[in-house]
Amino acid sequence: MTCHDVAKYFLALMNEEAGDLISNMKLQKLVYYAQGFHQAIFEKPLFEADIEAWTHGPVIPELYDEYRKYDSLPLPKPDDMDYSVYDKDVRELLDEVYAVFGQFSAWKLMNMTHEESPWRDTPPSSVISCDSMNEYFKTQLCSE
Repeated sequence: MTCHDVAKYFLALMNEEAGDLISNMKLQKLVYYAQGFHQAIFEKPLFEADIEAWTHGPVIPELYDEYRKYDSLPLPKPDDMDYSVYDKDVRELLDEVYAVFGQFSAWKLMNMTHEESPWRDTPPSSVISCDSMNEYFKTQLCSE
């Protein structure tokens, strides 16, 4: 599984007719939350790409680069989804992350991540450690 697979899954869930649009910034936060909760629940990363502490919150640089051409515009829904990439546990996790966090705007998600220790305690432009994410997201499992 790659960060691109996770991103495509979230984009496929988007309901454009309902006004449910995802920008690059919002996508970054959704993929970050998926990584954090996957690590906390399954004790291993969902994907291997680094997540960095940027000004507007956690960002996966390689994913950002893929979608940067859209600037802050809504990203397109993928037309080449292969759901066989996602096992049952991953699909359930991604569906739950989207149900909980997908309702928020990119700016609301950014503000939420700014309050959380993985981003807050990481020096700017540095990689957010798996340990800090695991520690933080484990605390969120009990309160959900």
